[in-house]
Amino acid sequence: MVRLSAIGDTCQALAVARAIQDTWPETRITWILGKTEASLLADIPDIEFIIFDKAKGIAAYQQVRRKLAGKSFDAALCMHASLRANFLYPLIRTAHRIGYDPERARDYQRLFTNQCIPATKGLHVQDAMMSFARFIGVPEQVLRWDIPLSTEHREFAAQYRRNGQPLLLLSPCSSQRARNFRNWSAENYAAAALNAVQKFGCHVVLTGGQSAVEQHYAQSILAKLGGDASNLMGRTSLKQLLALIDEANCLLCPDSGPAHMATTVGTPVIGLYATSNPDRTGPYLSRHLTVNAYPHAVKKYLGKGVGEVRWGQRVRDAGAMELIPLVDVNERIAAVFGS
Repeated sequence: MVRLSAIGDTCQALAVARAIQDTWPETRITWILGKTEASLLADIPDIEFIIFDKAKGIAAYQQVRRKLAGKSFDAALCMHASLRANFLYPLIRTAHRIGYDPERARDYQRLFTNQCIPATKGLHVQDAMMSFARFIGVPEQVLRWDIPLSTEHREFAAQYRRNGQPLLLLSPCSSQRARNFRNWSAENYAAAALNAVQKFGCHVVLTGGQSAVEQHYAQSILAKLGGDASNLMGRTSLKQLLALIDEANCLLCPDSGPAHMATTVGTPVIGLYATSNPDRTGPYLSRHLTVNAYPHAVKKYLGKGVGEVRWGQRVRDAGAMELIPLVDVNERIAAVFGS
């Protein structure tokens, strides 16, 4: 298997590996994985991981070549269509390099593979990933992930469960890439979190990275919530974050890795979507809780209906996320905590 990144996509790829194991328990799986993602997944005991550290440039490919020396495989599932990943495929000794269909095989992936999964439109990314399993004969089944968490990780998370209060985990920011407008405003997040505190007695835990944007979000939200919130921005490993998500009653976040981490442990996700289509990238098991302003954003900024744009088309406008009404988010909070 090859799926280097990102966190959400590798979580979805893990379901493919588990489905193969459940169908053919004797199958040995080797997975080429990115360095960051390895910190979450690489201690899974029944999969061999080869870590690809993109920061090393050409040396990263040389390292993978050495790790693969002398090995041959019945098939390679080439589940990452990018220029960086495509150059890995010739290093894998196999008669079957299975990639995406022509429409989804980005960055000339078809030059590096010799078979492809069927072309199917309108799939969620998780279902698109599972198409690789179906292609090699794995039947449909209940999805599982089973990412290991140590006692230490679970004890870390448990300390934020205060006096039996419901725990709302707030991960307000997506990755800081150019024109990646996925963040709802800090003021709206603060208002939604305050509603959860006042109406349902929630304890709120903030998670995220160390960027200036995320620190601004933390300060704005904490100013509203005071002692009803704990700030873990930039203070957790991916394993600790997964343990927190598992401990929480609910995760509130935009289109981001934590949404898919939550899927792996069955935690409900209130996903906020306007610049990307939740039918493609939403939290797989919590789409009923998603606040979906994507059709409105497509109409306002692209002048079209959802059915008229390319599947997966992003809305690249900084104002799009403000189309998400606070009242809709509060309704989803009530749906989770009201019972």
